[in-house]
Amino acid sequence: MLLHHFTAALDDWDPAVVDGLAERHRVVLVDLRGVGGSGGTTPGTVEVMAEDLAAFVRALGFDEVDLLGVSMGGMIAQVLAQREPALVRRMILAGTSPAGDEGPANALALLQNALQRSAAEGKHPKHVLFFSPTATSQHADDAFLARLSERTQDRDVEVSDETVGAQATALANWEPRSSPEGLASVRQPVLVVNGDNDVMTPTISSFNLVRYLPNAQLSIYPDAGHGALFQHHELFVEQALEFLNA
Repeated sequence: MLLHHFTAALDDWDPAVVDGLAERHRVVLVDLRGVGGSGGTTPGTVEVMAEDLAAFVRALGFDEVDLLGVSMGGMIAQVLAQREPALVRRMILAGTSPAGDEGPANALALLQNALQRSAAEGKHPKHVLFFSPTATSQHADDAFLARLSERTQDRDVEVSDETVGAQATALANWEPRSSPEGLASVRQPVLVVNGDNDVMTPTISSFNLVRYLPNAQLSIYPDAGHGALFQHHELFVEQALEFLNA
C-alpha cells in the first residue's frame, strides 16, 4: 500500500516505481481523507491520518499489508505500525523522519520558497525540492516529470489549498509535540531509503530512524534528494522487491 508525500495525490506516484512493484505484488494507491479524489476534510494530525488508514485497510478486507510511505506518508506508516502492529507486515520509509526530529516542520515554508525559485528559474518545483542541483540529478528529474505526464485521461484531482494547509499543520505538530521512543516497539522489518542531499527531510533523519527502529536497514542513494526513489527507480524497485520477498 503506497502512501504519498505532502501535497501529493495519486498521479504524483512514479509509474516506474508503481509498475515495478506491481510485477510481483498487488499494489494499492490511496488518497486519504480530503486528498485528491477522496471526500471529507483532511485531518490536521498525522495520528488521525493513521486512524483513517487503518479504517481503509480493514474496509478492503486485508489482514495485513506492506507499506511504502514517502515523506509524510512515511510518518503515517510509522504511527500505524505502532498503534496497529497486526496490520503491518513490512515497511519501506522513504525521505521521512521520526517524530520529534528536525524534519519537515517547516515544509510549507520550503514549498513556498521552492515555488518562488522555480517560477523565477522557469522550472518545476520538484526540480528544487526533490532533486539535487547537479546536471545528472536534474536530468533524472526531467525524466521523472515526463513519466508523471504519460497518462492524460482520468487523472486524479489536484490537492486543494485547504488540504495543503491541514497537512502543513500535521507536519508542524508531528515534529515538536511527538516522541520517537515508540518506534522501539516496531518489530517489523523496515527498509529506510533517502538521498544524500535531501533538503525537505534532512538525510540525517534517515539515520535517526534506523537508530530508533530495532529491525531496520538503511540505503542512501548518491547525488539524490527527497525524490531519491524516483531518481534511482530501477535500484529502488530492485531493493524493495528483495526486501518485501525476504
